[in-house]
Amino acid sequence: MARPLLQVALDHSDLQGAIKAAVSVGQEVDVIEAGTVCLLQVGSELVEVLRSLFPEKIIVADTKCADAGGTVAKNNAQRGADWMTCICSATIPTMKAALKAIKEARGDKGEIQVELYGDWTYEQAQQWLDAGISQAIYHQSRDALLAGETWGEKDLNKVKKLIEMGFRVSVTGGLSTETLKLFKGVDVFTFIAGRGITEAADPAQAAREFKAEIAKYW
Repeated sequence: MARPLLQVALDHSDLQGAIKAAVSVGQEVDVIEAGTVCLLQVGSELVEVLRSLFPEKIIVADTKCADAGGTVAKNNAQRGADWMTCICSATIPTMKAALKAIKEARGDKGEIQVELYGDWTYEQAQQWLDAGISQAIYHQSRDALLAGETWGEKDLNKVKKLIEMGFRVSVTGGLSTETLKLFKGVDVFTFIAGRGITEAADPAQAAREFKAEIAKYW
């Protein structure tokens, strides 16, 4: 079982704030995510700046793309995104178009991740695998967390099932160093944390603490 990666999500509304956070923590993490809200505000310029600052890091464009997959993927990949997200409700042709475009621009490094929100089925998941997409992101959404929901056995079982199917599964949503141990023994691909790192008094130290906790269990 490989050690999970650590990804920081730049959940900011402005370019300046996102870049400031990236600079504070980028060298401590494995993957840097251009967050959805900031991408909606400034477009793929954020991806381009992140690529120039971190030429060796994996950069994710968290577009949650639902349509025009080829165009959105091409735009972000040309700016330097290695991975891009599609929402699980996107059609298979949209996902295939996105995958084709990102691989044309980024080669074997280019990948599409399916964001699992709301209702989805394992039958759909098999269709994503059949389309050549083997990354999935399992969420506890921000709204669900605010409503008092927490990680539980139901979530862990879904993550395990997806892994058994052949997905590399990343998990996100209210993660802290305390919650990582819930996933002990689960072959998680990436842990994604946003404000738990970027809003810490010392973001770099917070990232190091996440990585130390990961190393404790994997």
